[in-house]
Amino acid sequence: MTWTARAPSTLDYFAALVAQDEGLPLLEAVAAVALDEYPELDLQAVLDDVERLQQRLRRRLPADAGGLQRLRLLNHFFFHELGFGGRFHEDDDPDSSYLHVVLQRRRGLPITLGVLWLELARGIGLRASGINFPGHFLVKAQLPQGQVIVDPCTGQSLSREELAERLEPYKRRQGLVDDFDVPVELFLQPASARAIVARVLRNLKDIHRRAGDWPRLLAVAERLVRTLPDDWAERRDRGLAWAELGQVRAALADLEAYLRHQPDAADAEAIALRVQALRLGRP
Repeated sequence: MTWTARAPSTLDYFAALVAQDEGLPLLEAVAAVALDEYPELDLQAVLDDVERLQQRLRRRLPADAGGLQRLRLLNHFFFHELGFGGRFHEDDDPDSSYLHVVLQRRRGLPITLGVLWLELARGIGLRASGINFPGHFLVKAQLPQGQVIVDPCTGQSLSREELAERLEPYKRRQGLVDDFDVPVELFLQPASARAIVARVLRNLKDIHRRAGDWPRLLAVAERLVRTLPDDWAERRDRGLAWAELGQVRAALADLEAYLRHQPDAADAEAIALRVQALRLGRP
């Protein structure tokens, strides 16, 4: 009997990248999100491109540069010399979420720009992290003088007052006003690499949902389930994508798992009705 090994799929590869919190390679994991749409993508070439940018930046850095000088040099290099910036009117373009395309076009979403900015920041010794700020991903650098919050689309340093103004619509929608108000600092905590990867994927999921593109949405949902295995809402969304594609058995497995683990969810009744319809052959 001959045994033939199966070549790892792009999903297998991605799942291996996000398997552990410790050492999760943020840049590579975000770059790998594009493999479904660009299966021939050379990921190592993408990583090498970023490394070359790091080398160019490091060559300009004085040996005795302090934190503030490093931050200013990074922002000048990233936003002015390289010309990176946001895509303000094309939020529905999936390419804005694909790191290799952002590198080529110098345009992307706040989070893809933020991932590149973070990689360069860490490459020159800055203590930097991402912030899953509502509605607009931000980055920050921790300096001896304090933390600096930066908009990765523009390079603008944001004051506490400006952050509070940006946050106000979200707080009102969530009822976080008056007696329920919370400080801005609560929304400025560093985001883990896993949380950043998940936000990239959720942006893509929303794009494909609005377009009604269920095959692409399913591919993204598969990665979200691997990235957030304990998030049952992601399992639910994958099940709904399976249902739209007529894959009843897979849909039932996910939706029933969601109901078992989230019996008191606000949408539990609606999902139960969907499960009943699937069992009766009405996907």
